Amino acid sequence: MTSEGWGTPPVEPIGQHYIVCGGNALAHRLVLELVEHYEVPVVVLVPDRTRDHAPRIEQLDGVAAVVEYAGVTEEALRAVRVETARGLALVDGSDQENIHAALSAQRHNPGIRIVLRMFNQRLGSNIERLLRNGTALSGSATAAPAFADAALSRPNSVQVGDRFLHIAYDDDIAADRICVVADRIDRQDLGRIRLLPDQEGDSASFVRLAGEFGDGGPIRSGPAPAEPSPATGGIAALQTLPSEPAVRIPWWRRLRWRLLDTLRFFTSARLRVVLITALAAVLFAFGLLWYLNGNFAWSLYASLLDLAGAAQPDQPGTGDGSGTGGTWQRIAQVVITFCGITFAPVATAIMVEVLASGRRGQHRNPGAGTRDHVVVVGLGNVGTRVVAQLHELGVPVVGLESDPQARGISAVRALGVPVVVDDGPLAEQLRRARLKHSRAVVAVSGDDATNLEAALEARAVRPDVRVVLRLFDDSFASHVYATLDNVASRSTSYLSAPAFAAALMGREVLGTLSVFRHVLLIAELPAEIGTGLIGLNRHDLEDPGGVRVLAVRLARSPRLYHWNYADRTRTLEPGDSVVVATTRSGLARLNTTLTENT
Repeated sequence: MTSEGWGTPPVEPIGQHYIVCGGNALAHRLVLELVEHYEVPVVVLVPDRTRDHAPRIEQLDGVAAVVEYAGVTEEALRAVRVETARGLALVDGSDQENIHAALSAQRHNPGIRIVLRMFNQRLGSNIERLLRNGTALSGSATAAPAFADAALSRPNSVQVGDRFLHIAYDDDIAADRICVVADRIDRQDLGRIRLLPDQEGDSASFVRLAGEFGDGGPIRSGPAPAEPSPATGGIAALQTLPSEPAVRIPWWRRLRWRLLDTLRFFTSARLRVVLITALAAVLFAFGLLWYLNGNFAWSLYASLLDLAGAAQPDQPGTGDGSGTGGTWQRIAQVVITFCGITFAPVATAIMVEVLASGRRGQHRNPGAGTRDHVVVVGLGNVGTRVVAQLHELGVPVVGLESDPQARGISAVRALGVPVVVDDGPLAEQLRRARLKHSRAVVAVSGDDATNLEAALEARAVRPDVRVVLRLFDDSFASHVYATLDNVASRSTSYLSAPAFAAALMGREVLGTLSVFRHVLLIAELPAEIGTGLIGLNRHDLEDPGGVRVLAVRLARSPRLYHWNYADRTRTLEPGDSVVVATTRSGLARLNTTLTENT
């Protein structure tokens, strides 16, 4: 491959196409979204045709052309006909490279729709102001909540207004659910899952009750069956919560972890032994003084003076029992005095270690106080986001990375999170990360085999540990689900690609919800002139198996969400908006309908 690039640019003039720049997993999934669901012509610009996902991208049906260039240069943009394209997705390269490419593309085609992947979300928000028709998204930020929530065994949620939507399964489904989002769930065969099944009318449950119990029959109460019927499989439903699900970690555990972690940060193992020994001696001596003279206030006063080196050893005892008379009291005071003398050089040693020796710049290994934590294997973009989210929730977390040059190490270190950096055997790395005392392992490196190895090594040490894996291959993930218990699998590209595709089409996705390896998108669609929504009702929008209307927001009360809006025939007016749950293909079909309606 030369710096000028090679490959076969479109021979025939092409227009109204979409350009995807990148050869990684996200680019692969995004191209699949565009050609399979949106059915639009796609030209792919890859850095190397022989590496990463580029060979598989080239074999996809519906791809108009695959062009190879080392970078997204001016020449590369001309080769993929950026001047006649409708949209451009930049999902590979650094933030700086993507910004430069986006501005260059806008100069060639002022009306092009641009979606660029940005790790720095604050910078991305500022760049959006420079683009006439552009959006900056973070694939890792989109996917990280699903990994973090799976590690904590709590439902992943998407905020809509003042409520949080989440998926509940089987017995956890409450009576106030919004709708059923999946049925025929078989954990041994995840291909049987049916998303957004045809929903019966709102009165169907009452009709069923009347038919079962008659006009005056008793209504039986009690829990639902413990196991779903084998014939139908399990079900999943969408529910709302007034607040985001809380992390169930007792406050005293969080306080203990913070104190021990802070002590470990400022001291080495030897200094901690000296400090703990001296503190124990002081407490014992103080207790002895208090026991012998029976005066707590005087014992505390004398102990503090002794610690400060202001003891008066020859002071005789008094009639009320106070004073330093007696051999054991004098021994106690001597112990306290010498321990006080010890604290001064230890404090100096701590300051020298922290400041002079640059301890803050070194990697921190987890100490003996690390308990009930989450081990995150792989500190790339996704791993760094997962660590940050867990740390923000107050959950103890330990990072593990084999590459000392990984970009996430410095970011995790800045949060004060301990990191194990080692390219040795994975079993040894997990041991140093104190796997035996952890609550979960999240393996999010960029390699499926490495992630599976981490899961198997973790299970060899702790058979009951919670495992969350990042896996690209769907069939591989299905085998993992069928073989391992207490495991969750997520795909970063699978979670984030639908949001990138929707943004490329001008639709905003609020978030994604996982139903095992399947994805539901939660989107809010405003009814504005040119969107194609004005004049449509719930019947026009809903598509069994593809789109379900969850809530309607009316122009006259924009802050109020009407969940399961009862009037299915009311047409949308300017200023209204609808919240929908949709599959990837359902959003594509809805986009086509709205485009034709404009």
